[in-house]
Amino acid sequence: MYGVVFHKIPKSFNNFIGSKTCSSTLFKLTKSNLFLENNGTQNFTNKSKNSSDEVTRQSSKPKYQIFDELEFTRGREVLGNLITHGMVASGGTDIDWLIEHKGNFIILEFKGFHNDKINISQGQMIAYERLHEKLNQATKCYIYIVGCDDIDFSNPDSTVWIFEMSQWKNNIIPKNTTDIYDEKSNRQNKFTVYREYMEEISVEKLREIIDMHWKEFERL
Repeated sequence: MYGVVFHKIPKSFNNFIGSKTCSSTLFKLTKSNLFLENNGTQNFTNKSKNSSDEVTRQSSKPKYQIFDELEFTRGREVLGNLITHGMVASGGTDIDWLIEHKGNFIILEFKGFHNDKINISQGQMIAYERLHEKLNQATKCYIYIVGCDDIDFSNPDSTVWIFEMSQWKNNIIPKNTTDIYDEKSNRQNKFTVYREYMEEISVEKLREIIDMHWKEFERL
């Protein structure tokens, strides 16, 4: 079995990670007191209607930081000159975030949304498909594609959209090579994934998923 197969979009991840919901509503903590209305359904209502009362939570200090951002950026730019025209090799791709534990892996690839869609080169996706397949033959590997807007990862309530490679390989995520909403769009050497097909979760939930897999690896 490869990774985790989600059977339904978009409700599946709430069941997968145990979302703290009531009547399919995700609660936000506010400075004002909250009270419970019992009118057949349970709803948490803020006594104050002032949205400015909402608390922006801050995450704990990150475990790892980039010490030299200029050198980090320069290193990525320099590598782009490694593979040139005339070579047999077709090119390469980087991995945004890789976590290893006891020989098992969690890989995260981050993509920015443009007009409610992300673009992934076909070459990169093929590489991730093969990597996912080969690693799961010998160990455990989860690969998540994470779509985000201009996000603040220090805020655990910030929102991201994700899907796991098993969903992609099982055709749960449509593999579009053209923009289905643009009649003038031509077939391109990339996949377009729309926000509506990805699972919306908070940064805090993404962290819970990572920790859940870490604990799974502990038991293997």
